[in-house]
Amino acid sequence: MRSYLIRGVLALGVVLAMAAPAAAQGMIRGKVVDEAGKPVEGATVDIVGTENNRKAQVKTNRNGEFMQIGLPSGNYTVTARKDKLAEALKASITQGKPAELSFKLTPTSALSPEQAKAQEEMQALAQGAIDAMRAGQDDEAIAKFNEIAVKVPTCGDCQYNLGVLYAKKQQYAEAEGAFQKALQINPNSGDAYTGLANIYNAQKKFDLAQQASAKAAELTASSGGGGSAEAVYNQGVIFWNAGKFAEAKEQFEAAVKADPGMAMAHYQLGMANLNLGQIPAARQAFEGYLKAEPNGEKAAEVQAFLKQLPQ
Repeated sequence: MRSYLIRGVLALGVVLAMAAPAAAQGMIRGKVVDEAGKPVEGATVDIVGTENNRKAQVKTNRNGEFMQIGLPSGNYTVTARKDKLAEALKASITQGKPAELSFKLTPTSALSPEQAKAQEEMQALAQGAIDAMRAGQDDEAIAKFNEIAVKVPTCGDCQYNLGVLYAKKQQYAEAEGAFQKALQINPNSGDAYTGLANIYNAQKKFDLAQQASAKAAELTASSGGGGSAEAVYNQGVIFWNAGKFAEAKEQFEAAVKADPGMAMAHYQLGMANLNLGQIPAARQAFEGYLKAEPNGEKAAEVQAFLKQLPQ
């Protein structure tokens, strides 16, 4: 599951003078830090009395510290916030004895205990799904991703991973449905189109595979990648399976250019050149395979080709 939180702590140049409190005055003081434990400067701290309706607001200094004096005795709710992150704590004021609070602003700090617990459970479920997928426990991973997808219908990564898992089990109808749902959530998912191309290719639906692969390459190029090696390689495979060797060669050449280390692109380029009768080009491509992956699964076959091909 891909989830990112970008949070910056902005220096607002607000420096709080930490004056010594007068005797017998109610006081709240404390510190605000971020998820990494670093001081948060310029955080707003709201202090609201739950019984006396007394209100005050202060800002943290460069060390993340704050202080408010002159508060009547009683119970207070104190909320620290910065950059859409917040945390609320309770404080009890007694004259002459300061209340000290420590705030940590994190993505879950503004949640209620029930909400935080639910989010932790969801994160644990997602991690369990990923771990099961990596361990090859496909049925368990499918069950967990489906559970998440029910609770979070906008989880495009869940649908994509389900597509991959169903495709691995050769449940192509379910895989297609999952990839299509991923595209409903994120129409610009080149990975989902690549997944569709792969399952269409496996079912010999070459026209549909070509359309999906071309869309994947288009999306990758439009995102600044210039067309991913995997996407154009997949297009080459589709042309190859359809017996269109010249078109396949063009795609394999593009894949090699995009990723010179993609050994299978070199191998398929060599095979395409062989079928087109372009022997020197085939030799060069096979040599490229051995350079990229000297001990790869095709290495023995490629070495045999090289012995037979004229110099």
